[in-house]
Amino acid sequence: MRHEFLCPLRWSDMDAFGHVNNVVFLRYLEEARIDFMFRLARQAASTAFTGGSVVARHEIQYLKPLHHRHEPVLIQIWVTELGNASVTVAYEIKDGETVYVRAATVIVPFNLEAGRPRRLTAEEKTFLEKYRDDEAGGVPYA
Repeated sequence: MRHEFLCPLRWSDMDAFGHVNNVVFLRYLEEARIDFMFRLARQAASTAFTGGSVVARHEIQYLKPLHHRHEPVLIQIWVTELGNASVTVAYEIKDGETVYVRAATVIVPFNLEAGRPRRLTAEEKTFLEKYRDDEAGGVPYA
């Protein structure tokens, strides 16, 4: 199962070449990830990720330019690897069959008070497992 997030495009997202700037795509991924981990996960498990999380790694492959328009772009996010102290999520930014970006992010749950990484809770793992899809891939360059 994949979580779907409709991400609005902003006029300021464009670069001098008339398409969405490469750095902006990371912001789009962040918006989808926040919706997934902080809205959706907390609906399923009220204490999920309340201690925070940090990004340990991003991989991104730009496939086609995305031009500004008024319609939002679809971002799909799913889990490809689930460990005890990290989770890897994959994404596609797309319209129908047109895929603009494939990406993956390694996320580490974090204890903000202690200032260090922590293990995933049983609640968090149960939520994430519902979105696990090893077959769909997660490494953009594979």
